[in-house]
Amino acid sequence: MNDSNLTHDAFLGGLLHLWQPRAGYRAGVDPVLLSATIPAAYGESVLELGCGVGAAVLCLGARVQGLDLTGVEREPSYAALARRNGGDALEVVEADIVSLPLTLRQRQFDHVLVNPPYWRRSASVAAHDPLRETALGEVTPLATWISVAAKRLVPRGLLHVIHRAERLPDLLAGLPKDMGSIEILPIAARTGRAAERVIMRARKSGRADFRLHAPLILHRGADHQDGDQYTEQVRAALRGGSMLEF
Repeated sequence: MNDSNLTHDAFLGGLLHLWQPRAGYRAGVDPVLLSATIPAAYGESVLELGCGVGAAVLCLGARVQGLDLTGVEREPSYAALARRNGGDALEVVEADIVSLPLTLRQRQFDHVLVNPPYWRRSASVAAHDPLRETALGEVTPLATWISVAAKRLVPRGLLHVIHRAERLPDLLAGLPKDMGSIEILPIAARTGRAAERVIMRARKSGRADFRLHAPLILHRGADHQDGDQYTEQVRAALRGGSMLEF
């Protein structure tokens, strides 16, 4: 992809810069929020399924040093950008999640993160841009994303998934029986608003009780106004690379 068709965008207040397509799917707030909730530690391994240009996994790598980072992306142009963005810090495997290469299926990871396509095309209209449609339109069932992710975890490893709130029943139903210690973090635009996103955390072989956390509120005030209205906690994660506690 020619550089004239790309932008070089700052994330985490400039701690990270990513090449992205000028048109088509562009990483926004969701992958950054997802990465901010992952309690990774130095020396641990991380896998992102459907990594796009690498936004979520590289934001995590910018926050926590010494991680072993791997991303899987089936779209060749996005995989190429993820390699460019990550350099030596990110191993990018160009593959569909339903047909991972044997070398990857033989590995397990401390953390697996997933920001899958949000829209079931049986109930929505496809995007005109083919790359945007690849990122947003659900072709592989959500349950398959969850199943593939769970298989790649070490015992006691953590899965994190961000999705639309109305798909929470599907997220929970898709978890294999060996996934437990489930926690849900709802994400609402403002106080008093219904949650539009959720982040699900589950642990392989986990046995703790289910936990539904108080919503993470993105913006201050009751209504939209011009300017940066992020709450202090969210601004620290988006602009400074701070961790978001469940």
